[in-house]
Amino acid sequence: MTVKMIFVIGAPRSGTTMLERMLAAHSQIQGGPEPHLITPLAHLGVWAKVDKAPYDHILAAEAQQLFVAQLPKGEEDYWEACRTYCDVLYGRYLQAKGDKPYCLDKTPAYALVLPFLARIYPDAAFIVLTRHPLAIFSSFANSFFDGDYREAHTYNPVIERYVPAMAAFLREAEPPKLHVRYEDLVRNPETWFEKICLHIGVPYEPQAIEYGKAGEDAARPKQGLGDPIGVNSHSAPTTKSIKKWVAEVASDSAKLSLAKQIIAAVHPDDLALLGYPVETLWKPLEEAEGTVRAPKPPSLTRYRLERKMIMGLRGLAQRNRPFRKALEKARLACDVLLRET
Repeated sequence: MTVKMIFVIGAPRSGTTMLERMLAAHSQIQGGPEPHLITPLAHLGVWAKVDKAPYDHILAAEAQQLFVAQLPKGEEDYWEACRTYCDVLYGRYLQAKGDKPYCLDKTPAYALVLPFLARIYPDAAFIVLTRHPLAIFSSFANSFFDGDYREAHTYNPVIERYVPAMAAFLREAEPPKLHVRYEDLVRNPETWFEKICLHIGVPYEPQAIEYGKAGEDAARPKQGLGDPIGVNSHSAPTTKSIKKWVAEVASDSAKLSLAKQIIAAVHPDDLALLGYPVETLWKPLEEAEGTVRAPKPPSLTRYRLERKMIMGLRGLAQRNRPFRKALEKARLACDVLLRET
């Protein structure tokens, strides 16, 4: 039996954790850490290939496609096998957590394999959460790159990758999906959470909106590999972060230039479909012209200190050849010491 799945689709830092905590506070929905089950499965070779793997990915892809073609139902058998694999893992997870009817997964990387995900779980409840692209990028840069826009963009151009993928998904009639804008959700959480519950098919439980009052296990999943900044400091949806990006971009010409470059690289139709047409996308910046001040540096938490150290050491490794060679020797020594016999 196929597990009843809920997928919250959104780019990194688009507010999916906040929505996850609201949904996880619902009596019929089991939340949890981001499992990243689908993305590796999507790149085994039948649907899409992976270029770097400890096997010959070209040969494996060709061999798997020939093998699948000889199954009684061809690709349908393959999709069923993938679905069974996911059902076992999601289903066992539900059993371990108390066997609630619905399992929630909000892994951001799924937005990049949506056609594959839709084939595996065509009957899942899909919620597409979009947010102002510059708010996403600002949050991404501050969360993982200590506010360095250029370094963040070099590492992962999230807007250019996620906006087209999510727009393409929204254009498809199937599977059914609910599009929710982050700004609308935090401004009017009661109305939108009721729509979300209706879309999923669960009773509307308004108390779940104040997810901070729910039990710790229900609304605050164990910390994964993401960052602890933002949603965990609030107990309910808040509008405080809607325009945080404005002060950053308005007070830094280099960040403004990169922001314009990012938006120019995305098709206007895609931006409009996600709810942020070019005609109004810059309005918050225009309204704030001449009135904003440079934001204060954030407090130095342990997480931010770790990020600063990582950024500094990464930069040193890129610039300083002796330091890089020392790291490579240390890695080799660790590999030798940890090698299994």
